[in-house]
Amino acid sequence: MSRTIHVAPLPTTVVDLLRRADAELLAAQFSAVPAEMFNHAHLAALRAAAAVIAARGRPGGRRAPRTVWDMLAAVEPGAADWAAFFADGASLRQAVDAGRFDAVDADRAERTLCAAEDFLDDVRSMLEVEAGRGPVPAPRHLTAVHAS
Repeated sequence: MSRTIHVAPLPTTVVDLLRRADAELLAAQFSAVPAEMFNHAHLAALRAAAAVIAARGRPGGRRAPRTVWDMLAAVEPGAADWAAFFADGASLRQAVDAGRFDAVDADRAERTLCAAEDFLDDVRSMLEVEAGRGPVPAPRHLTAVHAS
């Protein structure tokens, strides 16, 4: 007796968020200014976290988490360390958005870029399991570039 297994594709919203995360990551990789690199890398991670939440559903209830990072930790406890790392950088990203480009040094920008790359890889793995299918491919044009 053979059984056919039908796998549902990832929702369009999830795929769109992953594409946007990839675009931010690419922008971060090619940024020469530490504040821009940091900002794009942090936004890439934010979009990737939103993709996980979109795939799993927002946590509800009276005491539902309010930030993306809190929601990520609630829907995917295995990503709690990532959520804490990127939540720690949220106020720094706000400072950069407000024009404080000196708030981020090259080392912090590089650490955040590397973390965002690794986090996006982890998100793709999480979503493979979610979709019950093969790998969620990264775009072919994405090339890792690390500042030295």
